[in-house]
Amino acid sequence: MVAQPEYYVGLMSGTSLDGIDCALAAFGTGRPRLEATHFIPYAQSLRERLLRLHTPSLDELHAAALMANELARHYAQAVLDLLGRHGLPPSRVQAIGCHGQTIRHRPEAGYTVQLGNAALLAELTAITTVADFRSRDIAAGGQGAPLVPAFHAAMFGAPVHRVIVNIGGIANLTDLPPGGRVSGFDCGPGNLLMDAWTFRQLGKTYDENGAWAAQGRVLPRLLQALEAHPFFAEPPPKSAGRETFSLPWLMSHLEGQEAPADVQATLLALTARAIAQALTTHCRGSREIYLCGGGARNQALRDAIAQVLPATPVRLTDDLGVDADWVEAFAFAWLARQTLHGEPGNLPAVTGARHPCVLGAIHRAEGGSGQGLAD
Repeated sequence: MVAQPEYYVGLMSGTSLDGIDCALAAFGTGRPRLEATHFIPYAQSLRERLLRLHTPSLDELHAAALMANELARHYAQAVLDLLGRHGLPPSRVQAIGCHGQTIRHRPEAGYTVQLGNAALLAELTAITTVADFRSRDIAAGGQGAPLVPAFHAAMFGAPVHRVIVNIGGIANLTDLPPGGRVSGFDCGPGNLLMDAWTFRQLGKTYDENGAWAAQGRVLPRLLQALEAHPFFAEPPPKSAGRETFSLPWLMSHLEGQEAPADVQATLLALTARAIAQALTTHCRGSREIYLCGGGARNQALRDAIAQVLPATPVRLTDDLGVDADWVEAFAFAWLARQTLHGEPGNLPAVTGARHPCVLGAIHRAEGGSGQGLAD
């Protein structure tokens, strides 16, 4: 008799503010499998309201609470849509791992805030929900980020020295030396600045394949000024967010006469060079580089990374059996399983925590309606 797999759902809505990634993962006796995926884009009005919550404002606590409820309903609909398309009832899912939407990340002050009412999500889906993964690590003295390296180690570790680079709003890497200590940290901006500049200048949410950046030229003065940010010189462990890299920060370095495409080309170069600097400084001896996250689909960015790292092959995690677009959502399904099984989800060598921690707060699904937005 073949044992039934355990199903978990991972939800990821990251710094890029593009929408909700929803992944169904199956765990059994072998390697975990990515069974199905679903994406819900954020409406522009929702993105704008989320961006406003990144800075202090009048009655922001009320606005944040309402947004958490709204996000929970979107998360619930994403989950129920995915399960419906896959023909899997909510009762077959062990748990949802929900990252939530980060609006503050201040580990140096001892806190991080990810919006998404997990209790409401459990009620709307009738599925146990694990959320608030980062706070336990911060309580133990860590950065609370990045959390995906533990998953990268479980899924992608090999006898060859690999590095996994996730390019979301912020870029982070996981160093996987064979038989050695896994490490990882945030490298700097990923898509965040490029997306913000594209929207400001073109009204588009992102620069597809880096086509606009490819029309410009890198501005050495601007690149040097941006690379002078203290974050790049800080040793790991370290993490970043919109508090660290933002459109106002970029604007403060512009003289006003720069061609917009040149600024975009410079931002792309900044992302590529930050990744390359992190790899050459902290991942010496690596033989393979695999990219994931939305930025992995930016051909111009991939080419730029390959150009500054000519000695190391740069590929996508697709080649390792996991679609680059879905690695993070898959990771939060894995993290939810770690939590329910009482296993640590953080790596102290990555986050700087004093010890391994079982991450997340568990919201049991007893009595949930499973009705999503219709509830």
